[in-house]
Amino acid sequence: MSDFAPHRPCLPVAGLTPMTTLDYPGHLASVVFLQGCPLRCGYCHNPQMLTPRKAEPDEWAGVEAFLETRRGLLEGVVFSGGEPTLHADLPLAAARVRALGFKVGLHTAGVYPRRLAALLPHLDWVGLDVKGPVAQFDAIVGRTGMAAAHRESLARLLASDIDVECRTTVHWRDFDLEELRRLALDLAAQGVEHYAIQVARAEQCLDARYAISPPDAPSSTAVESLAASLRDAFLRLELRH
Repeated sequence: MSDFAPHRPCLPVAGLTPMTTLDYPGHLASVVFLQGCPLRCGYCHNPQMLTPRKAEPDEWAGVEAFLETRRGLLEGVVFSGGEPTLHADLPLAAARVRALGFKVGLHTAGVYPRRLAALLPHLDWVGLDVKGPVAQFDAIVGRTGMAAAHRESLARLLASDIDVECRTTVHWRDFDLEELRRLALDLAAQGVEHYAIQVARAEQCLDARYAISPPDAPSSTAVESLAASLRDAFLRLELRH
């Protein structure tokens, strides 16, 4: 028998949530946050996770040791960020998590469709961030070419048998209520069945201007009314504040 040790994933771990019922719908899960993101969304509330860095040799080992103690207690592990698909070793880490007996979830903006494609065999659920309408997408994320990459990722996910939830974090500096309605209906027309509208938090925003809502921002009643009008277009639609 060979004593060659399998390659251990090399991932820069930005944080770990030991247990949550929110980040993988319907499952008790842990969340592993990975450092680094190419996007610069003004409302981002994890700006400390944006700058990429090299991983220390023992970072993933610590996560795996923790997960060993949670076998039989947790149902799933979610990779989040930052943008987790930034990291080449993510498929290996996902495979190792599955080998421990956990379901694997992913939070992603879908801006690396080829890397996402390599991950698909190891995933059970994906929360896909739909940053906004196609015409505003690149401006919202602060980089060009991202809208097209995201659309490719969405198409790949919808063609797979993976459970997918699309979610849009809404800040009224980026688009208005009518644009949100059209975005939701466009997603439904493409085959999205699960959709979540998330109202952006004001605290700890990357861009200080996003700490204050514009004066013409719709009321919470108007947002709730829109969500109610869209529910028939999806199997499940949630409004999260």
